[in-house]
Amino acid sequence: MNVFYVFNGKKLKRALILLLAVVFAGGIIYSETSNIAVFRQDDSAAAIYKVDTKEKVLALTFDISWGETRAEPILDVLQQKGVRKATFFLSSPWSQSHPDIVKKILDAGYEIGSHGHKHDNYSQLSDDEIRKQIRTADALLSQLTGSKPTLIRLPNGDFDRRVLAIADELGYTVIQWDTDSQDWMNPGVEAIVNRVVTGAHPGDIILMHASDSAKQTHEALPRIIDQLRAKGYTFATVSELIQGTYVQGNPAKEQTPKTDSPSVPAPAPSAI
Repeated sequence: MNVFYVFNGKKLKRALILLLAVVFAGGIIYSETSNIAVFRQDDSAAAIYKVDTKEKVLALTFDISWGETRAEPILDVLQQKGVRKATFFLSSPWSQSHPDIVKKILDAGYEIGSHGHKHDNYSQLSDDEIRKQIRTADALLSQLTGSKPTLIRLPNGDFDRRVLAIADELGYTVIQWDTDSQDWMNPGVEAIVNRVVTGAHPGDIILMHASDSAKQTHEALPRIIDQLRAKGYTFATVSELIQGTYVQGNPAKEQTPKTDSPSVPAPAPSAI
């Protein structure tokens, strides 16, 4: 007895489309899971975006990779406003070309972290080249400042799991930000002030720039400082923030990570 199976063309087409959709969705889920895993607490290294604390304290941070006209006005504003705690992330070529400004940052008591050597996306580099870039910056900054930096903000804020692991291997903690001033876009003083002040929160790390591309930061900064203080905020270096030592005599605090936000706070300092 012969048995014949008759296939409906339309139904077969629908089934194939459904199968492809399931496979495609699975690929997306896998990819997203892989990306999110970079920020999981159980990784050996993590990037710090903010610190969970109820204290109204935050860190003002400034990246410098080129130029010679914006850094000093920003330093002047910080000192005029009595802000004694801030963190500057310096690229090593810029630092080597401007040792006098590096000295002014140090003499003012501000913290210095690494902003790498070449301003490249490190996730696109080989492992050996990532090590070379971090080590080159480390050697130059150590020579200029007299101490080894322990914090790094990667150029363009770009990293992947490999970059985090290599930075950790070389004794660095990767620092990102939770409030981005977008000052490099020069959107206007009012826009910069509003973006920072409305986004600020306890334990925040605020990103600003002192490169020459950021032409309005030094004008916005006095208002930012005044308005944050009016809200009850005080300022700390990034290191003080993540160690919980921003209040004299206050023991180091453990940061509690969250998993419901893409901006993952710091794990306990011993875990990074």
